[in-house]
Amino acid sequence: MRKVPAGVGPKYPQVVVLVGATGDLARRKLLPGLFHLACAGFIPALRVIGVSLDDLDADSFRTFARKALGEFFARTVTDADWDAFAETLDYVPLSAGADALKAAVDRAEASFEGECRRLHYLSVPPAAALSVVRLLGEAGLVERSRIVMEKPFGTDLESAVSLNAKLHDVFAEDQIFRIDHFLGKEPAQNILAFRFANGLFEPIWNRNFIDHVQIDVPETLGLGQRAGFYEATGAYRDMVVTHLFQILAFMAMEPPTSLEPVPIGEEKNKVFRSMLPIAPRDVVRGQYIGYRQEEGVDPQSDTETFIALKCSIDNWRWAGVPFFLRTGKRLAEGQRIISIAFREPPKSMFPAGSGVGAQGPDHLTFDLADASKMSLSFYGKRPGPGMRLDKLSLQFAMRDTGLIGEVLEAYERLILDAMRGDHTLFTTAEGIERLWEVSTALLEEPPPVRLYEPGSWGPKSIHQLVAPHAWRLPFERSWRDPNATGS
Repeated sequence: MRKVPAGVGPKYPQVVVLVGATGDLARRKLLPGLFHLACAGFIPALRVIGVSLDDLDADSFRTFARKALGEFFARTVTDADWDAFAETLDYVPLSAGADALKAAVDRAEASFEGECRRLHYLSVPPAAALSVVRLLGEAGLVERSRIVMEKPFGTDLESAVSLNAKLHDVFAEDQIFRIDHFLGKEPAQNILAFRFANGLFEPIWNRNFIDHVQIDVPETLGLGQRAGFYEATGAYRDMVVTHLFQILAFMAMEPPTSLEPVPIGEEKNKVFRSMLPIAPRDVVRGQYIGYRQEEGVDPQSDTETFIALKCSIDNWRWAGVPFFLRTGKRLAEGQRIISIAFREPPKSMFPAGSGVGAQGPDHLTFDLADASKMSLSFYGKRPGPGMRLDKLSLQFAMRDTGLIGEVLEAYERLILDAMRGDHTLFTTAEGIERLWEVSTALLEEPPPVRLYEPGSWGPKSIHQLVAPHAWRLPFERSWRDPNATGS
């Protein structure tokens, strides 16, 4: 077992009540993640109690978990590690009620010596969350516990305020962890390191030097088995409020007084307070051709599977700088990038035909994939006589460090943080309510959906939205392969 640095994992043994334990997220991410954290020594001791609608016993749940690891765990599962993890698993069907759940938690806690903590992970649809919260209250499982809530947190301002109020009837705000797995990714956290640890970039991180910003998260995937959820949610509620706005806050926030949860949370909330309401005229909603024929979708559905928008942060640092956000299903590529376009020099002394300006402004690009990359583009002289300029780039990939194996998967990192009580990468009640507030005009009067071909980059009108700029995706130049050899 590897030795984990002090302070990385929780101090106390953990009882995890995993509600929705037989669902897709648990199968793909949560069970493999808990297995890795336990086997790698991040958690002093662990017990996992699966809870779901399925009428299983503990052995059946262990069989389910073993199959999930076989399908979705990227590393080798040894017999010894599996046997040790299987011993930690128990199961209570939701129909058994509060008393059975309390008895299972009591059994789990009795297996520990000394103090322990509880982590309730609600991997359930938002509509089912409050009934689970009430069940946990009835079972007397609030004390010494933290609760992780999945997105979306509400569907508008009214529902978010109501959900927060009812949640606070049972759990205190410091017990609640509203999860956004984008912020658990190493590259998202690297934005903070890049901005605040480097004297080269922080002085130019403002409206005087930055022309515009793009946060672009296209997906090639369709709905899968999520038609019911997606019909009630759409791309804006599913992705923009819960993911893209959170990344925007990391990109735009002021320097916190320290890298602690409260100062970082406060700076993120200041960004949200400074955001102007999203104007429907600055939004393009799209729907891929064939969506209405998907199983479980209304044949007259107005749900957007694509959204692109322009938003503004009305503060001293960012006044006048547009932020362009785009995401959608069934698009040409799956990417997760932040692209920062710098202002061009006010005057060019280069001769006509030199190539300067021909390929757009200089860009700093963050790739938010798990194996993160960064690129800084710039103009440089082409070798030879005369003054011809080409667009060049400096690139960094996480693989270059030799530490790619140390990267925790996003859910693993966030589960650890919740166990430790660290709110840094989670959203607050104030923050989420403010984001629904700035979304009100769009949600009340959304522009019509425009159809787009699967495999395209969305409706044609996205180019008018971003004009006179251009979308960075698709890239004109691909990322360099760090393993490639020169000729």
